Amino acid sequence: MDTTIAIYVHHHGSGHLMRALQLAKALSKNKVILIGSALQNTDTIELQNVELLHLPLDVPDTDEQQKITSQAPDCFHYAPLGLRGIRDRITMLTNFFKEKYPLLLVVDVSVEVTLLARLCGVPTVVIRQHGDRRDLPHQLAYQSAEIILAPFSREMYLGDKNRDYQKTIFTGGFSRFDHAALEGIPSTSNIGILIGGGGSSINELLVQEIASQLPDYTLHLVGNVNFKINFSNVHVYGQLDNPLPILSICNTIIGNTGHNTVMEAASIGSRFIGIPEERPYEEQKQKASSIEGRRGIRIIDAKELRGQNWSQLIQDINAEDVDWKGVINPQALNLMAEAIIDTAKRSFGS
Repeated sequence: MDTTIAIYVHHHGSGHLMRALQLAKALSKNKVILIGSALQNTDTIELQNVELLHLPLDVPDTDEQQKITSQAPDCFHYAPLGLRGIRDRITMLTNFFKEKYPLLLVVDVSVEVTLLARLCGVPTVVIRQHGDRRDLPHQLAYQSAEIILAPFSREMYLGDKNRDYQKTIFTGGFSRFDHAALEGIPSTSNIGILIGGGGSSINELLVQEIASQLPDYTLHLVGNVNFKINFSNVHVYGQLDNPLPILSICNTIIGNTGHNTVMEAASIGSRFIGIPEERPYEEQKQKASSIEGRRGIRIIDAKELRGQNWSQLIQDINAEDVDWKGVINPQALNLMAEAIIDTAKRSFGS
């Protein structure tokens, strides 16, 4: 029997889905099923090998309350009592595991889904992110996985070199811009500002402050821009399917230190001002630490954004040749796909 490869896609932010779509493309010779609760607007027209399984949300409906009648277990991150959505999605997942077996599940990311698959006898591949993951739920998920995949280089790893580290395959970084031709010539007078979908300190007041200090520069705002700016040197684009034509003319990119933003800046080769946001397990802070100190890269804590001398900061960063050495690996997606296929073969035979 042919092995089905499924990818569980976490709904928070846009990074997990973006990575899953790139991985599905690299697995073009295999049937791939994306599983998640935020896939309604996912375009898979160009991915003939991809199907979607839509899960219900695991949060309270409007007519029900989350019931906490016992102590939350240490082995899970999220396991409230009494939610219909959780019962429904678990039923769908277990039926899916039974119907599609032999099945290899790639999890990006969820401790609970990883452990559920293990209990159902389904082998898993877990995607590893930056951050302090020494808590019990993460350790249980890592232990239950056949392999762990890290979409960044070994040199960017920060943490203990324990048994989880030993079973981790570091593929190096990648982004959707890796093999795309840059469509413009970077200009020191152009600054790109990327605003992700997971919550950001890059807000109206900050953009106003930067724009007022840099009247001779043009700011190009791309992403989740939910405010209006009345500055002549600010261009607002909002969500773009392909922001590369805009970003490729920017000598410097300002953005949060989420995984995809960092990798996209590295792929483009732009100078980068990173702002780590508060995220579970200090993910963005650790990602920022993994690139801090390189030429052409500055890290600014969100609490220190106000009162920055943006004019001097941009002058200083433009004077440096940016160092993204070793961050992007052109073969990263192929390595990830090969590791998944090899794991499927080991689990079920050729």
